[in-house]
Amino acid sequence: MLKKRIVTALFLIPIFVALLIKLPAPMFMVLTSVILLLGAWEWSQLMGLKKKSHRMCYVFFIFVLVNILFFSKTSSIISIPTTLYVTFYWWLLAAVLIVIYPKASSVWGRGLFFRAIMGAVVLIPTWIALNFIRLDFGVWTLLFLFVLIWGADTGAYFSGKKWGKNKLAPKVSPGKTRQGLYGALIITVPIVIAALCIAPLPYRMWPAAFALAFTTVIFSIIGDLFESMLKRNVGIKDSGTLIPGHGGLLDRIDSLTAAAPVFALGCWLFAKIM
Repeated sequence: MLKKRIVTALFLIPIFVALLIKLPAPMFMVLTSVILLLGAWEWSQLMGLKKKSHRMCYVFFIFVLVNILFFSKTSSIISIPTTLYVTFYWWLLAAVLIVIYPKASSVWGRGLFFRAIMGAVVLIPTWIALNFIRLDFGVWTLLFLFVLIWGADTGAYFSGKKWGKNKLAPKVSPGKTRQGLYGALIITVPIVIAALCIAPLPYRMWPAAFALAFTTVIFSIIGDLFESMLKRNVGIKDSGTLIPGHGGLLDRIDSLTAAAPVFALGCWLFAKIM
């Protein structure tokens, strides 16, 4: 399984990075829209939907919401910072749901309505954040986010595998440990240092940069645990089978769903104070 994961990652990551760098902004928006809708398809399974027609209805629902928010944004009815602030508070609530699980799952875990709204709040702000970062802060800032998340995931996996003893959230994801969390945070340090040595950021902003990076990594773990909680609630191991050795698409972007909006909000706040 590990060998397959590595081979798949070595194949897909260079392709994604090339697309990230080379695609013009409108085409990158299209690419992320396709990823969003594929994620919606897999989320419909986390909702417990079985029929393909019902699952396609949910995908269409997400498609309509994205267009409403996009055109609202262009007409200044709903601002991107407002969306990111709301999403930040949503992920704080999600962290609470993870901590108290399975309490409250009888409320959100049975009805389709709550899980449908959860999917919208998880997926759509991710799409908004990725395109916002690319358009307003550049390709390299977005690439830093991906490297940060990939590095944290790798650090968590190997440190958890070697030293993992204390469960992080045993009722949600028994395989994740506190040692894995520490590994994710430790590997964040050299990644940020390398980025700061390249980026023209004033020294006075370095502590804030580290704070944002650590916060982003912590929220990436919340995103991972949140999807694990939903999968456990419906009794499935993977969100899909799209990526060999990695499960479904959501299994690969679950960390990003929480990290991207938080990172985007941090970048926006950075721009305000610099």
